[in-house]
Amino acid sequence: MLESVLLYLCILFSATLFAGGEGAGDLSGLSTKAGLVVSTCIFCLYCNNIYSLKDTNGYADLAFKLFQSFGAAMILLAMVYAAFNQAIIGTKFFFVYIPVVVAILSIWRFFYVYLLKSGVLSQSIYIIGDSDLAIDICRETEAEIDCGYRVKGILSRNPLKGMESVTAPHINTYDNLAATAKANGIKRIVVALKEKRGNFPIDELLLCRVSGIDVVEGNTFYEMLTGKFLVSSINPTWLIFSNGFKKSRIRNIFKRLEDLFASVILLALFSPLILVTALLIKWDSKGPVLFSQDRLGIRHKPYRLYKFRSMVENAEGLSGPVWASREDPRVTRVGKFIRTWRIDELPQLFNVLKGDMSLVGPRPEREHFVKQLEAQVPYYAERFIVRPGVTGWAQVRYEYGDSVEDAMEKLNYDLFYIKNMSIFMDVVIVCRTIRTVLFGVGAR
Repeated sequence: MLESVLLYLCILFSATLFAGGEGAGDLSGLSTKAGLVVSTCIFCLYCNNIYSLKDTNGYADLAFKLFQSFGAAMILLAMVYAAFNQAIIGTKFFFVYIPVVVAILSIWRFFYVYLLKSGVLSQSIYIIGDSDLAIDICRETEAEIDCGYRVKGILSRNPLKGMESVTAPHINTYDNLAATAKANGIKRIVVALKEKRGNFPIDELLLCRVSGIDVVEGNTFYEMLTGKFLVSSINPTWLIFSNGFKKSRIRNIFKRLEDLFASVILLALFSPLILVTALLIKWDSKGPVLFSQDRLGIRHKPYRLYKFRSMVENAEGLSGPVWASREDPRVTRVGKFIRTWRIDELPQLFNVLKGDMSLVGPRPEREHFVKQLEAQVPYYAERFIVRPGVTGWAQVRYEYGDSVEDAMEKLNYDLFYIKNMSIFMDVVIVCRTIRTVLFGVGAR
């Protein structure tokens, strides 16, 4: 939001600089024209992952990504201006705007990162725990400087494995917890104990709570912090009593209407690409254009999933059901391209139209792998209470998985989505999917 304001102010400055001059252009309706420029620039900055601070390696990388993003924005705007030349601000406008906005945003980003590192914007917290979850929470907060929290200490009467991987100090006593927390400006205490019986400082935590210090359960805090569960640490009691998992009839109706509307629009929009892809697959290799396979849908109901064929015909004839691997030799030339850009997934829109799938949901899986994963991964069966999706929270937050460990990590995200699913979250996932597709992240 702040960068949108900065972009808008830079437009006013750059446009005013040429006001009345040879390259001024038509400045009538400047607010509308500026809104087009700002929204296009913000979209390109988002797609280039500028808003993930951990993916930006220093200020030189930031400057490069800024120029790259604004270059892409200029291409998109040029396409709009070619169709609607009345939207142009001025012929020389961008020669001033691009250097000015890169300089302003670079200075702003430097100041913003300085604020984050100083801890001025962060809430100070204590973690009480002797479990892996306590270390995981601390590690996550230290890895993300913009998470909004700073761990001032991990309190545990027992030695902690993994303390060498974090910088927060270990405090081996709960004595005078409330007074110590107040003196250190602690606003929240996260409880991540492995075993609470005989190890739970109930009197001190009660005193903290009535003193205005927030006390939160570890798994709940981890979920809020990371956007995923940690199935290795949660228990059925936590799932039963936690908020979320609401599936009202109205919500289900809106979800289905959302799927119908999106699938019809997308099929109409991508129909030329679907036709060209079908012709290229037919030309490139022997076999059918479409690949179909049995998958398990909502409540373990089997259905037939359709994709563009990206592998040689009868690819699993000898190997049997296996996960795709990096540089998979079974993938055809056209198949490699359409898998990189997710074009092979487009026929699944027909599954969405039929009601077998949703636009957003957990990744559909085969019965062979489902039986294997349900036996090894806790709570894996719970992902079948909703329809599988063409895209999903796990798909945009985690790369392609080809092992039980990867399946467990993706389940962490799937359960978070099922618990918190909403139309707004679906919109966020679709936006992230666009970014993922544009950069070909995680494809195999």
